[in-house]
Amino acid sequence: MRNHHILPYSPAARDLSRRLRKNPTKAEIKFWNLVKSSDLNIVLRRQMPILDYVVDFYIKEVGLAIEIDGKYHDHQFLEDATRQGRIEKLGVRFMRFSNDDVLNQPFKVLDDLKCRIDELRAT
Repeated sequence: MRNHHILPYSPAARDLSRRLRKNPTKAEIKFWNLVKSSDLNIVLRRQMPILDYVVDFYIKEVGLAIEIDGKYHDHQFLEDATRQGRIEKLGVRFMRFSNDDVLNQPFKVLDDLKCRIDELRAT
């Protein structure tokens, strides 16, 4: 089992994470409840500040950031790629789900997450 170090974050990211925790999206609420009611046996952090950013969810045990993506344009996609690249340099892995998948195929999302966690635990 990998023990991930404490990830750095800015005061602005910390403040933003606190605000975001108070206003989750419908998909984030569904994902949170789905994982919390599952048998995954993980500690899931919501709106985790890392560097100057905030990831939707984070599992420290395996160093996995989980993003629930809504609809966005190409510019947002490029910003997300840059952000993800900076965070990955810290050793954080990413997994992305669409809002639609979380809302309409929650058990597939949970199965995919379980497989990824098992994969990371094995390394």
